[in-house]
Amino acid sequence: MRLIFITLLALILATVVGLGATWMTATRGTDLGTLTIGAWTARPKTGTADVDPYSRASIARSGELPVGTGDGVAFSATTDDRKRPLDGRCDVVVSGVTPAARFWTLTLYDSKGRLVANALQRYGFTSQEIIRGADGAFEVRVASRSRAGNWLPTGGIERYALVLRLYDTPVGVATRTQRDAPMPSIATMGCP
Repeated sequence: MRLIFITLLALILATVVGLGATWMTATRGTDLGTLTIGAWTARPKTGTADVDPYSRASIARSGELPVGTGDGVAFSATTDDRKRPLDGRCDVVVSGVTPAARFWTLTLYDSKGRLVANALQRYGFTSQEIIRGADGAFEVRVASRSRAGNWLPTGGIERYALVLRLYDTPVGVATRTQRDAPMPSIATMGCP
């Protein structure tokens, strides 16, 4: 009787651990094949047939339509360069240059992956509309209050993510460092 009880307990424990690990992997993804440069993270293989099964499950669960490798790569950031979470009540500056790309977009999403609602209906910038300096660098202010220049309104939400999509770019699986792909910096300037 004791052997049956121990066996049953082991099976229940294994089932709970297995289902829990599967749920966590499908909701949070894994770091397999992840490219991290500064605060930016990308999974260059998500748009290919070589995607790992954990990332495939995460994509299926979220309903995300990943950028194909032949089209480009998407980088996301949920923290600044000092690993502080991006907070919509704070002033955050995204500045610098992007890697070589024919076209790019920078978009602001809430923690559930939806566009952040705002009165201006401004959800991001493209490489064709952003105001740049003489050296080609740009500066985007992400804040709840209006700012001069390139401004993305956060609506004061607590947490958000920035997604930088590079289209028709050499950045991909072979990219490993900031030198290979000069990513914009993300700095929290102040919180009220």
